[in-house]
Amino acid sequence: MTRPIKAALLSGLIFPGIGHIVLKLYLRGSILIFFALASASVMVEVAFQRAQAIVERVVSGDIPIETGAITELVSNTSAGSDSTAVSISAVIFSACWLIGIADSYRAGIALEK
Repeated sequence: MTRPIKAALLSGLIFPGIGHIVLKLYLRGSILIFFALASASVMVEVAFQRAQAIVERVVSGDIPIETGAITELVSNTSAGSDSTAVSISAVIFSACWLIGIADSYRAGIALEK
């Protein structure tokens, strides 16, 4: 397996920026990893806050412990004010992933020449 393909697969299958690290392009890889981690942490934080609010309502007895009621509540809370932050974070994470794959492949080809 050639280095460009290996780098692109690592960036695509493991995490954005890992392919750059393998190619010893540490600055590019670190930047991609930073932005991907930052956007993923925003998405995880919002999901955790939403889940915590639902759990608190279940524990307090506001909603019954049944799948239908909890599913409906989850569907309704996904349209909150944090949805814009999650959408932006998802776009940034996806862009990091695609850039990581394409650029690590391109950089690997350039390094082989």
